[in-house]
Amino acid sequence: MIKEGWEVVIGLEIHAQLSTESKIFCGCSTRFGDEPNSNTCPVCLGLPGALPVLNWRAVELGARAALALGLELNGRSVFARKNYFYPDLPKGYQISQYDQPFSERGELEMMTSVRDESGHAREWKPMKVRILRLHLEEDAGKNVHEGLPETDRFSYVDLNRAGTPLAEIVTEPDFRTSWEAYDYVNHVRRALQWVGASEADMEKGNLRCEANVSVRRTGEGFGTKVELKNLNSVRFMQKAIEFEIERQIELIESGGRVSQETRLWDDHLGETRVMRSKEEAHDYRYFPEPDLPPLVLPEGFAERVRAEMPELPEARRARFMDEYGLSYPDASQLTSGRALADYFERAAKASENARAASNWIRSEVLRELEAAGRGAEESPVAPEELGALVRLVDGGKISGKQAKDVLVEMFRTGKTASAIVEEQGLAQVSDAGEIERIVSEVVAANPKQLEQYRAGKESLLGFFVGQVMKASQGKANPKLVNETLLKKLKG
Repeated sequence: MIKEGWEVVIGLEIHAQLSTESKIFCGCSTRFGDEPNSNTCPVCLGLPGALPVLNWRAVELGARAALALGLELNGRSVFARKNYFYPDLPKGYQISQYDQPFSERGELEMMTSVRDESGHAREWKPMKVRILRLHLEEDAGKNVHEGLPETDRFSYVDLNRAGTPLAEIVTEPDFRTSWEAYDYVNHVRRALQWVGASEADMEKGNLRCEANVSVRRTGEGFGTKVELKNLNSVRFMQKAIEFEIERQIELIESGGRVSQETRLWDDHLGETRVMRSKEEAHDYRYFPEPDLPPLVLPEGFAERVRAEMPELPEARRARFMDEYGLSYPDASQLTSGRALADYFERAAKASENARAASNWIRSEVLRELEAAGRGAEESPVAPEELGALVRLVDGGKISGKQAKDVLVEMFRTGKTASAIVEEQGLAQVSDAGEIERIVSEVVAANPKQLEQYRAGKESLLGFFVGQVMKASQGKANPKLVNETLLKKLKG
């Protein structure tokens, strides 16, 4: 909770690695996990005489990302050299874009949560986020310190990542809480994954975020912003913003001043720490990249890319609610990933009962997938087979309880529902004459309980149901059993 009398202003930058097989200006592989410095060449090492050549696939995926986030593509954009020196930047400059970006002027509609002090969402509300720009650039390499002996005083550099294509997504300072920022980053991650623009896997480092945080007394102008750099977890970002809000307010109230600087999040200590004083844009000394011509998009390019994109998650969620009668929370969960949405839609059609398919997926299927560490696209149970299982339940062939056991066996063996039901002899008895016979035998065998029931002790219905199910070895159709018993017990 933000301290009374104060307001928070947050802007976000996301760096997403585009899902190309080769780097943005050379043919080196972008494959993750290879031997350090094995995917390098004169171009991405910045050797004299090596010239960059633009990878058009990066342009196509950047366009997908921009359109998915509601940005306008610029027909002409210019690459620029952003001059600064770090050990992991071989050329001493980064090829990026500055005053003429690839895309800009976006407005994104999303849902954000209102949370209590423990972080639990109390409600959800719509929010609009202005996206200033999405531009294309190359990544730097990586300084390596982890996993080295404590006595080793050297820093190591892995340049495999140098030159991988990035989409940098910059927002206006539209966020007022850390949880709004948290929800936005998750929204962007899903959108990029959905359209195939980026894996957006923060553990692999192919999506990183930075937050610009400032505080001000209510009604005053903008305060001094602090940049929180290289946050490789959405939860770490949220915690870092919360810490920074409290730190800045406490500093100002004690008579101090906030310095414009870049800070890093230390999760072990639960605090931010100074990395360096913050550079302004002019400190980078941008100028047009002389070795690359302006990027001019062909006529009709945006329309072609848009036509090749899948139905976006918000549109699909709305359609699920309208077409299948799902609630907002259910439709939102089922559109949390494209593979899961595809799985549901195929299961819904196969089952002929979309709401039942939804319930089975959100409870039983997702539990089994999570236990196995798999996604919907890796499910050993095909959506059509889940649909077949739902039909068996709806048709009275097996009970819901039996179906749960069958589903577990389907995950374990990969067999179909019908095969498992037949092998284990689970098919329900739904023959009215057979159930009538079993009910008559059970009632005749329990005259005392029958007398008590007819005297008003209706709770004994459960006793009779249990006896019938026992006599049928659990195979009697529960619905028919209840209907037949009620008629029989009333005489």
